Amino acid sequence: MAAVPEPSPLPPVPLVDLQKQMAAIGETIQHRMAAVLSGGDFILGGAVGALETRLASYAGVGHAIAVANGTDALQIALMAMGVGRGDAVFVPAFTFAATAGAVVLAGATPVFIDIDDTTLTMDPQHLEDAIEAVRKAGKLTPRAVVPVDLFGRPADYPAIHALAQTAGLQVLADAAQSFGAMQGSGPAARPVGSLAPITTVSFYPSKPLGCFGDGGAILTDDPALAQHCRRLRGHGFDASGEAREVGMNSRLDSLQAAVLLAKLDVFDRELEARAQAAAWYEARLRGHLRTPAGPPDGRSAWAVYCVRAAQRDQLREALRAAGIASAIYYAKPLHLHAAYAAYGDGAGSLPVSERASAEAVALPMHGYLDEPTVTRVCDTVIGALQA
Repeated sequence: MAAVPEPSPLPPVPLVDLQKQMAAIGETIQHRMAAVLSGGDFILGGAVGALETRLASYAGVGHAIAVANGTDALQIALMAMGVGRGDAVFVPAFTFAATAGAVVLAGATPVFIDIDDTTLTMDPQHLEDAIEAVRKAGKLTPRAVVPVDLFGRPADYPAIHALAQTAGLQVLADAAQSFGAMQGSGPAARPVGSLAPITTVSFYPSKPLGCFGDGGAILTDDPALAQHCRRLRGHGFDASGEAREVGMNSRLDSLQAAVLLAKLDVFDRELEARAQAAAWYEARLRGHLRTPAGPPDGRSAWAVYCVRAAQRDQLREALRAAGIASAIYYAKPLHLHAAYAAYGDGAGSLPVSERASAEAVALPMHGYLDEPTVTRVCDTVIGALQA
């Protein structure tokens, strides 16, 4: 029986260090929040409008619609796309439950797709096979595909768009973890938010761009789609004051917008710091376990730094004893959760997703990691693997 490691006398290392971020930009955040408090426009106020303008500009699209959270963003986008009962929506199994949950709440049926073993994003080949299988079964109408930019890396949009165009599917990008990422390089580089006709993002506090609570947004270049999303976030009311359809109550409050505006000021710098931390991890951990693959061109937002290890429990125990936080993303793929079992084919049906769920563990990642801290984490990981 292995000896239990002694607790570390060193300071703890959190998974995401929001306190360091506050030490750096807290004064700016407080100034912006104070302006909202003195102005009194707390819901969809001036700060929200300013945020929407900056988000759209950053993503290179014409419209940003701020909403209460990333899950609502997905549901509103699906509703605006006309997705509903009898429709099949293709989603990856290795992601957070919100992706599939929004499909169910919109009245449609999620069809789970396996992931690529290297990128951990939706496998285009399995997507193609699943579309054909749904067509042959004849019970559902293939309607949309929702790629997920897992852990900050954009999905394979060129391949997915090609399949979607052939099959007549709409594409909704779930970019809850990837705002700030890029696909491609040089003149062909395109930011997340412009990689699909409609994109949703989350501003949960641990995200690369996070607020002080829940928040989300929808990004699109389509003015009609943007108008529809704005109507849906406010109970279906149009500018005349008439409820044209049943919508939702999903409006970002101005205090959260103020926080996000302050964080946007340092966002690019923090993205660069995340990329540097990922490079330090890669240099030290390569060859010891499976490290995450960054995109061959473009940029990951590095929302999560997730390694894969067969000895995950042993590794996490060593990290815990060393005062280093870790997390499991995701303990089960969605088709094995009780809430979604009826939409899948059970254990063994999506082997790559199931294997990733058994091996993946997230190490500390944020925009204020320094090299000595990364070295400490890596030394602990390597020591645990060699024990």
